[in-house]
Amino acid sequence: MCAGRGLDSLAARLAELRRLLDGDLADVERELSKIGLDGDTPAHKSARHLIGLSGKRLRPICVALAAHIGGGFNEAARTFAVAVELVHNATLLHDDVVDLGDRRRGADAARVIYGNAASIFGGDYLLLEALCKIQAVGMHDVLERVLQVIKEMVVAEALQLASRGRVRTSTNEYFQIVDGKTASLFRWAMFAGARAGGVSEPICKALESFGTSLGVAFQLVDDVLDFAGDPEATGKALLTDLREGKMTYPLLLAMERDRELTPALEAHCATEDAAVEPELGRRIAHVMVEKGVVDDCLELASRLCGDAVRSIEPLPESPAKAALEGVAMSTPRRRR
Repeated sequence: MCAGRGLDSLAARLAELRRLLDGDLADVERELSKIGLDGDTPAHKSARHLIGLSGKRLRPICVALAAHIGGGFNEAARTFAVAVELVHNATLLHDDVVDLGDRRRGADAARVIYGNAASIFGGDYLLLEALCKIQAVGMHDVLERVLQVIKEMVVAEALQLASRGRVRTSTNEYFQIVDGKTASLFRWAMFAGARAGGVSEPICKALESFGTSLGVAFQLVDDVLDFAGDPEATGKALLTDLREGKMTYPLLLAMERDRELTPALEAHCATEDAAVEPELGRRIAHVMVEKGVVDDCLELASRLCGDAVRSIEPLPESPAKAALEGVAMSTPRRRR
């Protein structure tokens, strides 16, 4: 079901940014490499395992670029960049237990190696590490905001859990979940970087708006890749979300385009077997491509990224602003 649209420009853009932010990100990686070394329990090993697999590091990059909009990448910005990656990884450790996920970043999930309990405690450990680091900086508003973000993420995940297998989920509920579980952390990354860089209130608000639009677009593309991605690139099998009973926007749109798909999905979700029947999989693939669902979802992601770029238009021209614009415009074409 690969859409074959060359969804790979974000990886190229991030590689370019890693060169641009080489010293900044090297500091972040050094700090991340120390995480979990204060113990050798399965929980510590779970945390080290996931962090060691690395990732796009997009959220720390957002912190760094927001800081460079202001006074630059300082110690506070570095701490916030480390913290946002710790929070993100904590959610992944928890998600894999909730979703019974076996693969993460192309490798065995921590829960497969160390067990569900270790993965849960490993996630808790990373959250506490992040909060302690943020508190040590002494910017109380940044700490208060991340606590609010964690609450939003938990509420969103609980809402998604409650809606599993409920085929008639609304698009409003979908975007409410996306804002809470994904966009909120991007928003905080931009806010924290902006505060570390000492920017004005209007610029900080503009950067937060950028983070919100980017975060929603990022999740939307992620959901498209579940139907039209390359498992070798994404590190997870196609139709994973459907097997977990998650009604994502591409699937909701597909049901609008093919009304007969709704009862078929209801029948699937009513069974205890999570496996997707081949005939249902083929039908979904047909609707996704032939009815324009993939194209329209990616077009929506492009519009959201356009919103992100427009939100920072008033900012003075700078390499950091140009880099943020590049990240936004390459997001709809990412492959993983």
